Amino acid sequence: MMIYQPSEELRPFVRYYWVLESNEPFSVLTFPIGCPQIIFHRKSPLYIPELDKSQSQFTISGQVNFPAHIQSDGRLEMIVAVFYPHTIGMFIDTPPSAFYNMEISGYDIENRQLNEISQIIFDSENHDDSIAILDKYLLSNIKPILNISRIGKSIKAMFHVPSMPVSSLADIACLSKRQYERIFSETVGMNPKEYSRVVRFQKALWLMQNGEKNYAGIASACGFSDQSHFISDFKAMSGHTPRSLSEYCLPYSDLFTNPT
Repeated sequence: MMIYQPSEELRPFVRYYWVLESNEPFSVLTFPIGCPQIIFHRKSPLYIPELDKSQSQFTISGQVNFPAHIQSDGRLEMIVAVFYPHTIGMFIDTPPSAFYNMEISGYDIENRQLNEISQIIFDSENHDDSIAILDKYLLSNIKPILNISRIGKSIKAMFHVPSMPVSSLADIACLSKRQYERIFSETVGMNPKEYSRVVRFQKALWLMQNGEKNYAGIASACGFSDQSHFISDFKAMSGHTPRSLSEYCLPYSDLFTNPT
């Protein structure tokens, strides 16, 4: 896998790009990462058995609350843009709530300019050119919106204290609780309480990734009411208990790790 950083002006909105090529078939367990993605498959798309479908050549991957296996037939070349939890909607003019728990074809949102860019990416000579094309397109479509800033501030607070009450998050966003819940769901793609579950899960992964093995301590640090609640939520998000996941693979938090 190769990681690319976005242009400096894009960094408040796009976390990073990544490129993966593989000539070997594989099946990998994936978890909710808390960040939507735009995916371009220059060869065979991935198959997701839990959804009983293959991704489109041009896919928009939304917020999800369940684990899934992704399978490659061994002809893989994919280019991916990873956004912050609340920013993808400003680039595609479609609310992320429209693709909650879904992998949709980018062609279905009928964005002519984005469709044209996808074809240019498919026709480009190499990965560097593809990333440059995508970066230039996103850079030309930055449309800062007040609600993006408001929701972003509240998400930063949620990252620090995942158990923060929705009313407190709404205060940070300078919105009423009802307004906040509606705007958050439209902007992020799931409601605040559900998204906080993803954040708690990802924070637990990050602590485990960094060597923490005291599960009671992890539960407390991530805002779970008790260790039983932690294990139940963790299993719903990963298909494993914390202990069995550590035996299955090395824990890794996409949300709390900034790859370079």
